[in-house]
Amino acid sequence: MNKTRYEIGFEKLSEIDGKAGHSVIESLQDVCPDLARFTIEYPFGDIYSRTGLDLKSREIATVAALTALGNCQPQLKVHINAALNVGCTEDEIKEVVLQMSVYAGFPAALNGMFAIKEVLMERNMDLA
Repeated sequence: MNKTRYEIGFEKLSEIDGKAGHSVIESLQDVCPDLARFTIEYPFGDIYSRTGLDLKSREIATVAALTALGNCQPQLKVHINAALNVGCTEDEIKEVVLQMSVYAGFPAALNGMFAIKEVLMERNMDLA
């Protein structure tokens, strides 16, 4: 039986983002369920499910892009969590954000580091 884009995307979202990804989707249901569906089908069903890059490489690229954009703190935090979930180390994520200081500027890198700090604190609180 062939899976739909939605089913493939939801499985990939669960693998990468777990609870954080589900929270984003749930938060959209009352305001724009179509955007929730599109978020599952396109990024996760079509792009993240491709074989050209492994999930760790995809999350490194995503953290770099969201850091460089500089105005995506909620999404950056979700993808920092995702990067940790798919095998990136804390140091690798910090290096990616530090690298963005060269190309996106210090404000973007500072905001990225503060996002890392928040994510790590939240994850440590969940372990306690």
